[in-house]
Amino acid sequence: MAKKASGSNDKKPADTKKAGKGNAKPEEAADKKGKGGGLKPATSVNVRHILCEKQSKALEALQKIQEGQRFDKVAQEYSEDKAKAGGSLGWQVRGSMVGAFQDAAFALQPSTVDKPILSPLVKTQFGFHIIMVEGRK
Repeated sequence: MAKKASGSNDKKPADTKKAGKGNAKPEEAADKKGKGGGLKPATSVNVRHILCEKQSKALEALQKIQEGQRFDKVAQEYSEDKAKAGGSLGWQVRGSMVGAFQDAAFALQPSTVDKPILSPLVKTQFGFHIIMVEGRK
C-alpha cells in the first residue's frame, strides 16, 4: 500500500533566507572588509569633508548621507567652507590639518562617495566636520 503524502507538511516556511547579504549596516560591512590588523601607516590622505558652523546642520547632513545620498552631493548642499567641489580637500599630509580633524582622517579606511565610511562629528575651531577618506599613501 502506498503512503498518502500530506500536503500541509511538504512546504517549508519562506523565511529560510540566510542573514547577511544586503542586511548588514554600513558600519558592519566596513568592519568585515578590514583584513587582519587595521590600517597601514600613511603619510597622506585624500580627504573630503562637510563643514558646518552649527551642530544641528552637520547632524542633518550626516543623516542625509546615512539615508543613502552621495557624500559629494550632500557636501555641495551643506558644507559652509571653500571646498565646495563635493567637499574635496585633495591629498593632505600629516601635519597640515588641525589636530582632531587629522586624527579622525588618518583613522578612517578609504571609501567612495556613494558608500562612504564616515567619521563621527569632529569639532574644531572652524565648526563641525563630517570626514571621509578616498585614499591613503
